[in-house]
Amino acid sequence: MAIRSWLVAIVLAPALLMQACAALANDQALEAKLTRAFTSGELPGLHSALIIRRGETLAELYFPGADESWGRALGVREHGPDSLHDLRSVTKSITSLLYGIALSEGLVPSVDEPVVSQFPEYADLAADPARKAILIRHVLSMRMGTAWDETLPYTDPRNSEIAMELAPDRYRYVLEQPVISTPGEQWNYSGGATALIGRLIAKGAGMPLDAYARDKLFKPLGILRFEWRRGGDREPSAASGLRMTAPDLARIGLMIQNGGRHAGRQIVPEDWLKQSFRARASLQGGLRYGFFWWLHPKGDPPLGVAAFGNGGQRLSIGLESGLTVVVFAGNYNDPQAWKVPVKVLTDFALPAVRNE
Repeated sequence: MAIRSWLVAIVLAPALLMQACAALANDQALEAKLTRAFTSGELPGLHSALIIRRGETLAELYFPGADESWGRALGVREHGPDSLHDLRSVTKSITSLLYGIALSEGLVPSVDEPVVSQFPEYADLAADPARKAILIRHVLSMRMGTAWDETLPYTDPRNSEIAMELAPDRYRYVLEQPVISTPGEQWNYSGGATALIGRLIAKGAGMPLDAYARDKLFKPLGILRFEWRRGGDREPSAASGLRMTAPDLARIGLMIQNGGRHAGRQIVPEDWLKQSFRARASLQGGLRYGFFWWLHPKGDPPLGVAAFGNGGQRLSIGLESGLTVVVFAGNYNDPQAWKVPVKVLTDFALPAVRNE
């Protein structure tokens, strides 16, 4: 039997070697295409592009460029696999994962509980029946029915997220906004919603949000370096404050593709991922929205999910294709910033998979 196995190996080795060489050539060709696109100006502001399929890295590239840290200019940086980078609103999707973990530990209330009831310090707000109708599921899906406007630039103090950061009590500021529609009916993008969810996690866990993330999500995934920016009140910003490396963000994507598991351990409950990836709102352009996750227009479960961040930050997870794509860019506050991560996905990552 040993001799037969040895003979089989001798016969198959050339074929396996050829397959490996072909895969390497394809990976190099993809990286060359991305590099040409960057140097020709087709991918302006791109800092990092990491494309993985079912655990195999197809492309990993880093480019120099001007960067920021939560609005503070950092100058031109040489980005690399060890570089921490703003995730901006990709942070919201990670906060959703943390709520699912905390829920499984009995640390946070059910999604069917009124959110204002979890803040007994605001008894005056809880006395309002319209406000008490806002459930945690409405918060997670940004359908609170309260006034909130993030359409203004994030340099404008009238932007609701910036106003929240400047408020003496960010959580009261979010909860006291006027109720303008029935909760659950209308979707309205809100960093304030994420702030409330982050606070519920911290209250239930008895520790700051970033400490809980370190212990329950990052360490189990082997993520040892990250930063979580804090506001003037020293509270970690659940909406936009996280900074990570591209490979570490990809670890989160791969864990999600594996049903919330990593190295044989369940990190995020699979049922929570299913809940998070259930469409709660249909948006302009065909996208749908779950619990702080953007969903592909098709499929139930969706064909893919994504986390978006200001400036072109993107984690795209193909639940059907097996693709995990991380894009970091420096196009902060540019209304066209979405074009760079979309182009990396549609013009480079997806064609590379289709051509296999």
